[in-house]
Amino acid sequence: MADRDAMIEAMSRELAADRFKDYTLNGLQVEGKSEIKRVMSGVTACQALLDQAVEWEADLLLVHHGYFWKSEPVGVVGIKRQRLATLLEHRINLVAWHLPLDAHPRLGNNALLGERMGWRVERALDGELGTGLLYSGRAERILDHCGFAAQLEQRLGRAPLVIQGHDRPLERICWCTGGAQDMIEAAHGGGADAFVSGEISERTTHLARELGISYFAAGHHATERDGVRALGEWLASGFDIEHRFVDIDNPV
Repeated sequence: MADRDAMIEAMSRELAADRFKDYTLNGLQVEGKSEIKRVMSGVTACQALLDQAVEWEADLLLVHHGYFWKSEPVGVVGIKRQRLATLLEHRINLVAWHLPLDAHPRLGNNALLGERMGWRVERALDGELGTGLLYSGRAERILDHCGFAAQLEQRLGRAPLVIQGHDRPLERICWCTGGAQDMIEAAHGGGADAFVSGEISERTTHLARELGISYFAAGHHATERDGVRALGEWLASGFDIEHRFVDIDNPV
């Protein structure tokens, strides 16, 4: 058993959370029990994940995508009311780490995507490794577009949507997990042959073609599974808790 506040403080320090301006609240979002035995982690605090946490009798739910986003309606109605009611009724803490978990150089989504794909990290184009979100490096081996897409599908379990901006082999790669499609111009400015992120917008297609950089939309969920799982494992290594990662499938 472990103290909730001590665990949250340890995660905050490790993730350097105070260095980020985010679109949401990082850390404790919904308060539950103060003593923690079981921590469940997952990408998004959807109702399906909450139900799994209730069934497993988790004391703390650790996610990458929590609640209270800057642009969301403030009313506690509908789906939001039901989700909060589930947490409050069962006294489950909700802890979310967004940008700090994307950027961490070992536990972060970007670092772990690069590790999964075998990409050699050279730098972050928008800051230091640890706070920067746009990673730049080199591919495990130089591939054509079909080979690169097949490698993404094999290692992430999801076929990417490919916008081919040129016919060159792919050697220099930039990537940022999740909904970072609008970093494509910065990736091009950094000399990338390919930019990999999670989502795609209508405008992304035209930018890729006109800039001459190839874009791979590999899935918001698929590119962000590793960080929260790694954070949960890190937490279990330092505190007397049980950890379980649950992957709620999401094709996006």
